[in-house]
Amino acid sequence: MYQVIARKYRPQSFAELIGQEPVKVTLENAIAQGRIAHGYILAGQRGTGKTTVARIMARCLNCVEGPTISPCGKCASCLEIAAGNAIDVIEIDAASNRGINEMRELRENVRFRPARDRYKVFIVDEAHQITNEAFNALLKTLEEPPEWAVFLLCTTESHKIPTTIASRCQQFSFRSVDFDEVVARMRWICGEEGIAADDDALAVLAQVGEGSVRDSLSALDQAIAACGQDLKAQEVRDLMGLFSLDTMGEVAAALEASDAHRMLSIVQELERNGRSLQHFCRELSKFFRNLLVARIAGAETRLIAASAPERERLAATAKRFAEEDLTRYLHLTLELFRELQTAMQPRLLIEVGLLRLVYASKMIEIEEALSGGAAPVAAPAPPRAAAPESKPAPAASGGSLQRRLAEALVASGKKMSADAVLQAEMREAPDGVTFRAPKEFAYTLGRPDVQKALSQVAGRAVKVTVVEVAERTAAAPVAEAPKSAARDEAAERALANPEVRRFQELFPGSQIRKVEDLRDA
Repeated sequence: MYQVIARKYRPQSFAELIGQEPVKVTLENAIAQGRIAHGYILAGQRGTGKTTVARIMARCLNCVEGPTISPCGKCASCLEIAAGNAIDVIEIDAASNRGINEMRELRENVRFRPARDRYKVFIVDEAHQITNEAFNALLKTLEEPPEWAVFLLCTTESHKIPTTIASRCQQFSFRSVDFDEVVARMRWICGEEGIAADDDALAVLAQVGEGSVRDSLSALDQAIAACGQDLKAQEVRDLMGLFSLDTMGEVAAALEASDAHRMLSIVQELERNGRSLQHFCRELSKFFRNLLVARIAGAETRLIAASAPERERLAATAKRFAEEDLTRYLHLTLELFRELQTAMQPRLLIEVGLLRLVYASKMIEIEEALSGGAAPVAAPAPPRAAAPESKPAPAASGGSLQRRLAEALVASGKKMSADAVLQAEMREAPDGVTFRAPKEFAYTLGRPDVQKALSQVAGRAVKVTVVEVAERTAAAPVAEAPKSAARDEAAERALANPEVRRFQELFPGSQIRKVEDLRDA
């Protein structure tokens, strides 16, 4: 009878185990030193080797040559444990045996010595499904078991194990198996089975598993059944319902060109070919995640589960986008995927979602919006018609330094500080620089970033002095309150309010047209 690949090539010793080095080394040392605990919790995602390690542990403990880290694989204990019918190795499925009665029966079983082997090993799979009452019934046994009993609790949700149980066991965390290790394992198995598979096909199968060796091997079994003895990447990708980089590249090209029509055509093509829109959105979010990682870490990173040629293509595509845009695309795609799970009209929703991606590239930073969309600063705005009290313009050298200071602040992302510099009157002196500015700009001009930038531009340490003026300078665009309101006590209090001054600082083009005292209303 045919045996699936995942069972046929299941590791039978620690030497065959892949991807769990900390677990393997610790357990091997414990066996070699005779420091065998009575309880272990093996926790991690599905298909990473928890039950396999539990069985290997049972073989190591009960092998006729043991306890040993290299069981012989020939004695009656090794053969029976591998076949799953050893009398002294009891495997319990906690998903269907989770009640207090089953745990009481297990507790009674523990009392009797092994029939033949050295240890009586209890392997409890899906241990997190045991009820609290059943755990309480097992608690005393786990705390003080007989010398021949060893418990191995396997779980994918270790946080559901009561702390009273966890504190009496040694805990091991199983990590996702590295992409390259999974590919290497499948390449070896294909060699043993006489299967021809290119690297891209194996990479697709490893991506399906998402770090689970068992899932990847199950996908390999399915691919062999569908494609025969020769596995090609495109055939395997179509079988698994995955999307190629060419399809995802169409989305990237549409975003780069801001082509909304092309984006709608992609959705129409998906519908015509009967592809799942939810699955497409999931793959698209992974694509943007990989682009972002490639943009940050480069093509050689191991953070992307893909073959080397695919990582090169992702890195080349990522260079055409900014990190901020890729982050925004990823966030929007994840939101779209969540909404698609309950959508009544998925096509309409994904069309709107993809169009949002196109328009998201046209968004501007919040700092730029608050500063009035200031682009790289040129010269200060020309003054309005001078009143009799208008102040003299700064010297030419001072104006040049003022412009260079503003440009330096813009380049460092301090656009509001640059606006405050341009709204002020700056005068140079041998001992430093003096800014004359209204109250709403005085605080910004006195900040350390302005003085630091000024010293860098001037090429020497510069002392900054800020002088508040009662009225606005000629360059200030904010309109003064009407004279009649300015003379009013309520208007003066309103204009002196710190929140009002802060608002005027954030929005330099704002105007105060009328001030009313609510007590007179």
